[in-house]
Amino acid sequence: MFMHNKRLMYTVRVSEPNPGLATLMLEQFGGPQGELAAAMRYFTQALADEDPGRKDMLLDIATEELSHLEVIGSIVSMLNRGVKGQMAEAAMEEADLYASLNSGGESHTTSILYGGAPALINSAGVPWTAAYIDSIGDPACDLRSNIAAESRAKIVYERLINCTDDPGVKDALNFLMTREVAHQKSFEKALYAMEPNFPAGKLVGLPAFADKYYDMSQGEGDVRGPWNEGEQWEFINDREQQGAVDGGDGSASVSLGERDAAAVQAFAARTASDPDGNPVTGADLGAGPGAGTTTELIEDEGVS
Repeated sequence: MFMHNKRLMYTVRVSEPNPGLATLMLEQFGGPQGELAAAMRYFTQALADEDPGRKDMLLDIATEELSHLEVIGSIVSMLNRGVKGQMAEAAMEEADLYASLNSGGESHTTSILYGGAPALINSAGVPWTAAYIDSIGDPACDLRSNIAAESRAKIVYERLINCTDDPGVKDALNFLMTREVAHQKSFEKALYAMEPNFPAGKLVGLPAFADKYYDMSQGEGDVRGPWNEGEQWEFINDREQQGAVDGGDGSASVSLGERDAAAVQAFAARTASDPDGNPVTGADLGAGPGAGTTTELIEDEGVS
C-alpha cells in the first residue's frame, strides 16, 4: 500500500523557465538511468527476494526512487512552466514563441506534444520502456547490476549539473546525485553480506578454464596488469593454444538420423555454388563509375 505525502523529498527552487534544460532533465525522468527505471528495478526485485533484509532495503530504496522521480519531474515542470502558459494562451508573437520552443534539444516536442508536462521519455524523445529493467532474479547478479545502475545515474547527474547555472536546480540535482552514492553503498553492503557472493549462481566453473587469460587481441597496445598477470592468471598468447581449448578438433558437428541427413544432403546439393562459374549479374549490367571491376558480357565468346 502506498500513501503519498504532498511535500517533496527535496525542495525545488527554479530561478527561471528554461525549456531546453527541461528537456535534458528528462533523461533522469524517463531515461534508462532515470528514477522510474530505478524504482521499477528495485520494486520487482524486492517482490521476489527471499531474504527479509534485502527485501526491506529494496522496498525502501524503490520507494525513495519514486520520490526522486517526483523531484526531477517537478524540476521539469517548473522549467517548462512559462512556455506551458505561452502555448496554452498564445500569449507570445509567433516568432518569439518559435524561438522559445526551439531553444535547445527536443524542447519543441515536449512543449507541443506534452504541454510542458514531464513526459516518460528520455532527452532525445525516446519513450520509456521496461526493457531498461535488467533484473535476472539472482541476488548476486541483481545487486551488482544495481551498483552499476547507481553509478551510471550519478554520472548523468554530474553532466546535468554541469549544464546549468541555476543555483536551485544545481542544489536539487546535487541532492539526487548524492543519494545515488548512498544507494550504491547500501547495495555494496548487501552484496558482501552474502558469503559467498562470487561467482553468481550455484554451479561451479570448470577449473581448467577459471584462471586462464586468453590474449586474443595482439599487437601494439598490449598491456599487462592485475587483470591478466600474476599467480592468479595463466596468460595464453600462443595462437595454437587459443583454439579448440577442449582438446577437440575445433569443428562443429551433430549426429543426424537417416531422414534428417538425407534432407540436409538434398538441400546442400540444390543450393550448391559453382566455383568455376562467373555469371554476369545485375550489378554488372547496371554498373557505373565507382562500381569497381565488373564482369563484362562478350557477345562472341559468351560470358567471361
